Amino acid sequence: MIDKNDVKDFFDRCAKTWDAEMIRNDDIINTILDNCDVRENIHVLDVACGTGVLFEDYLKRSVASVTGIDISPEMIKRAAAGCSDRRVRTICGDIEETDLIELSCGMPDLLSGYDVVMVYNAFPHFPQPQKLIEKLASLTKPGGRMSVAHGMSRARIDAHHSGSARNVSNGLMSTEELRGLMLPYFDVDIVISDDRMYQVCGIRRD
Repeated sequence: MIDKNDVKDFFDRCAKTWDAEMIRNDDIINTILDNCDVRENIHVLDVACGTGVLFEDYLKRSVASVTGIDISPEMIKRAAAGCSDRRVRTICGDIEETDLIELSCGMPDLLSGYDVVMVYNAFPHFPQPQKLIEKLASLTKPGGRMSVAHGMSRARIDAHHSGSARNVSNGLMSTEELRGLMLPYFDVDIVISDDRMYQVCGIRRD
């Protein structure tokens, strides 16, 4: 099983060059955000946000707030330094162990959860996917959306992770496997796995 300390150390080492080496496709990102209904006046939780690569994309859609959390101190340091917008707050921590509702005591709108919970380009680095989905379900507002997405195909993700990241990555599960993990909590209405992208997204049931 992946050791979370190894994940933290790996991404701490990667942080300095992460943005320079990032492969980004704006059309795919916009499709991902459209599919999980990122729009004005909503609250977004960006899980394993890294250096905050999606922060500006959320802000362009006039969201009310973005909470970015990442286990890597170096990643979150760069995320915080790269975005001064008051709507964005960053937290260094393990999403599975952090009480985000408690930390949201100054933001009453978040007490019932987030409108959108996003895991972008990060899902294979979590050692216990079922535990992660259960936690994210508890953080998603009833009627809100949770999305696991990648800006490239499943095959390309697995090939990318077969190098230096092989010890801190699981293979990216099929969309049907992920859909199965989400179904106890979400009505899953977006399932995409093609040569451009990967996304499974659903609406939190009451």
